[in-house]
Amino acid sequence: MNLLKAFLLSAFLHSTANTASIPFDHKPNDQQLANPNHGPVPGQDPLYSSYRGKAPPFPAYITDPIKPTADGPPGIDDLVWQNLLSAEWVIFSFYQKAVEMFNATAFVKAGYPNTTYDRIQEIRDNEAGHLRIFQNEITATSVKPGACKYSFPFDGPASFLALATVIEISSMTFLTGLVQMAKLPAAHGVMVAIASTETRHETWTLLEIWKTSPFAGPSDTVFPYANQILDLTNAFIVPGSCPPENPIYPSPRQNLPPFSPAGSTKSIEPGNNIVLNFTDPTNQPKFHRGVQYYATFFHGPSNISVPLDTTGWPHEDIKVRIPPQFEARGIIVAVVTDKMGASTLTTVKAGPLLLLEQPAGLGLMAL
Repeated sequence: MNLLKAFLLSAFLHSTANTASIPFDHKPNDQQLANPNHGPVPGQDPLYSSYRGKAPPFPAYITDPIKPTADGPPGIDDLVWQNLLSAEWVIFSFYQKAVEMFNATAFVKAGYPNTTYDRIQEIRDNEAGHLRIFQNEITATSVKPGACKYSFPFDGPASFLALATVIEISSMTFLTGLVQMAKLPAAHGVMVAIASTETRHETWTLLEIWKTSPFAGPSDTVFPYANQILDLTNAFIVPGSCPPENPIYPSPRQNLPPFSPAGSTKSIEPGNNIVLNFTDPTNQPKFHRGVQYYATFFHGPSNISVPLDTTGWPHEDIKVRIPPQFEARGIIVAVVTDKMGASTLTTVKAGPLLLLEQPAGLGLMAL
């Protein structure tokens, strides 16, 4: 090997080793992030795949909002990207907490493959890349939301992996809604590319962790109102902890009454009956006399509405049967509506409820 080749190989290995072992390191400055060329570039730097440290990688350790650097109206899709960036802070922080809390031995002792912790770190890296992509998609005339403080309901490898599966499959569903909200074709392309990455995360958990088929039928579930699913992640945000510069999340926010199957539910597979349990005593639905309400279930590319008897509520339970026509695959999204098919945003009066069908036992446990 000649001297030039040896020098180039040494430089390449040194560069790769540094990038893979430490996050991008310089004095944190939120306004530097306004420049899309600042720092490692997703798709061009192995940081977003190969970093294996416990410290947050770039740009995740710079948590302040990025202020606008230009005057003028917001970009046409800025609101969609702001919602998605705020959601990504939740998802990244979820994986970052697991990276800090666990190690490879913790997952092996819990009975999971010895590659599990490494894969979680790689997913964390991917999510850091998503943060940077979404920051760069928001134009210079709009604020780029910063991180809040978060609290996640897991205390060990098993509960973490269960929640990770729900989050990844849910990500597929809200991305199908966000694609419909965005107006620019370029935005559609980026969101589809992100969705395909989330599919890889989901496939890994289903195959390697739960030993089940990753196939959800010919189509993942299409749900048109992404902000309603994003609103569910507010349960992970510590109240009052978000930077005051952040826009309302999600915006616009309906703050719909949440519901879940009652504790007596034995199965959430198609064909089974569930009792609707409205879980927030300060945010209960209002059912008006003479109005027919429905449980509208979304699965695959279509939906089915089932009439509800609300006349005796709250003294009598509201029961509904999950449509037996659906395959017990992927995820079913249920909402309470006052019109069949939930053709507009305002027809949704409560929910959504996410019913995970794969693996069968996990969906009920995760509610």
